[in-house]
Order: sequence, then C-alpha cells, then structure tokens
Amino acid sequence: MKSLGRSRQAAWGQGSPPAKVAVARAAGEEDFRQALALRVRVFCDEQGVPREIERDDADEVATHALAYADGEVVATGRVVRARSDGSFARLLAAELPGDEARVGRMAVASAARRQGFGEAIIRLLEAEAKAAGLTRASLHAQLHAEGFYARQGYLRVGPEFDEAGIVHVAMRKEL
Repeated sequence: MKSLGRSRQAAWGQGSPPAKVAVARAAGEEDFRQALALRVRVFCDEQGVPREIERDDADEVATHALAYADGEVVATGRVVRARSDGSFARLLAAELPGDEARVGRMAVASAARRQGFGEAIIRLLEAEAKAAGLTRASLHAQLHAEGFYARQGYLRVGPEFDEAGIVHVAMRKEL
C-alpha cells in the first residue's frame, strides 16, 4: 500500500476531501491485504492492539469493504453473519434463528477521518447485510466512536467492557 504524502495529509486534515472517492466490496486477496494493512496501522500502530489478535477467524468469512480516495485505501470495515451460539458465517449462509449482522474492524486512516469515509463504509456493509436478508446489525464500538455509530442509528445495549485493552460498548440497530 502506498503511504499518504504529507501535502495530502495536511489538506485532508484541514477538511479538504480528496477529488475522487469510491467505496466497494473487497474483490480478492489484494484488496484484503490492503484492508489488513490499514487495520494494522490504525489498531496496532496507533492504538496499541497486539498484532497477533488483530486478525481473527471472522476475516475468512467476512464481507470486507474498502473506501478509496485518489487511489489510496483510506477506510475499511467488515460484516459477518453472527450466530446466536457466538460463531460467524458468511452473509449468504443459510439463516438460523437469532442471526444478525456483526459490523467490525472499522478503520479510517488518520488523515481521512471526519470526512464521511466511515459513514460510506458502514452504509455499504449494512446494504450487504440487508441484501442477505438480515434485519439487525450489532457491533462493538470503541467508546470514543460511540457518537459516530449513534449518528448512524446504533443504540447502546449494555455496559462498557474491555476488548483488546480498549473500552468498548455493544451497540445494535434495526436495518
């Protein structure tokens, strides 16, 4: 993945959105590699999450989304079918009672935050979940991002908890 140039970072940091923006499902291994590289930058390098726990089994069955600005991957997220027994399946797997969409691994490059990329990613993930017949989505929001998810229609459902050394809250939304 190419790194962001300082001039582009400065412009984005001042609220100037990039000229071209595109959001799409990850289409193969290279897209996933780019998503993972951004997740490592945001979660591990910036937030201190251990690299060995950043990737998990859900990655293999998840639908991943990427947002691009001027050809650079600037945001990513994933969605899976969450089973009531705690397991995960592909969105198009056979439906079981209690299934819901689980949004996760939402990451936006620091220079691209607060410019609508996260909202574009979550809209795409929710659309994928709806297309798979799911009617509810849940997620674990880092406490500092609770307001972002609330603006997307998610409601807090439960107390704060620790996940990967970061305070989170469970949130849910009817799709």
